[in-house]
Amino acid sequence: MNALIPTYAPKLLIYNGGTMFFRYSTLLLTGSIFMFGLFACSAAPSVQPVSMLTATLAVVPASPTATLEPMALTVNGEGVTVAEFDAEVEMYSAAQTALGIPLDSTVAANVVADDLVAQLLLAQAARANGFVLDDAALQARIDSLTARLGGADALETWKSAHGFDEAAFRSALKRAVESAWMRDTIVASVPAAMEQVHLQQILLYNEDTARSFFLQLSGGADFDELALKADPVTRGDLGWTPRGYLLNKTIEDAAFNLTAGEYSEVIATDVGFHILRVLARDEARLLSPDARLALQDQTLKDWIEQERDKADVVFTSR
Repeated sequence: MNALIPTYAPKLLIYNGGTMFFRYSTLLLTGSIFMFGLFACSAAPSVQPVSMLTATLAVVPASPTATLEPMALTVNGEGVTVAEFDAEVEMYSAAQTALGIPLDSTVAANVVADDLVAQLLLAQAARANGFVLDDAALQARIDSLTARLGGADALETWKSAHGFDEAAFRSALKRAVESAWMRDTIVASVPAAMEQVHLQQILLYNEDTARSFFLQLSGGADFDELALKADPVTRGDLGWTPRGYLLNKTIEDAAFNLTAGEYSEVIATDVGFHILRVLARDEARLLSPDARLALQDQTLKDWIEQERDKADVVFTSR
């Protein structure tokens, strides 16, 4: 069963912006920083979430920075300075080291660079879709964060320890809040209910055995009895699944082409030989929490990949 259905384990997308990415193996990064997570994830939108029909990137770069500081990277003309980039790399590396995962400096820089590109794409789309975080609102967030940390000295100590000057800190926090708003808008487009099938399988690891089981089914054998032989614990019950949730698209396509009560031919995959049966269909069944999170994750990942393909991304220090 586990060969088809993902075991959900939350991951982070934007490591200094809260739980931006959450998927079993994608969405992409790890190592969140506590205070950015607090504020990016609790951001109250200044506008209502927009439809996914409008949640695409019309390039609205931030106001030009009044500094000639060198840029580490730019996305659609909007950049991250070398100083800010280095601070982000240091913060990420320190977080990974604290978890017992020391990284090569080049690997850390590449991870952070890719993450910052995703953040900038999301932040730009947030502004394009009407989200506004002006200086006063940003300062209010900083003031609240300062209070939570125990005062201005505590915040200054943290910034100094992680290599952030005031400009880099404000820029990183603003980007985290904006990108979190856009993330929430995108994932909110995944409905709470959708078409699903209740799926059962016979999974075998030898093709001849699988063919033998299929011949028995064709001769009138009971699917449940054969499923019990193949899997005495679960009888091959995969539960309810929507499109986009199973890890193998071939299995998913076959399942959704069956009517309730039908079983498939033998399907070969990397993990074995499957015979599927659809126990029931529901055109508008509520998604399980794991399934909805997985679909939200994939929707967000797809959005970022599509926008990155269209974006003008330049790495000047990587």
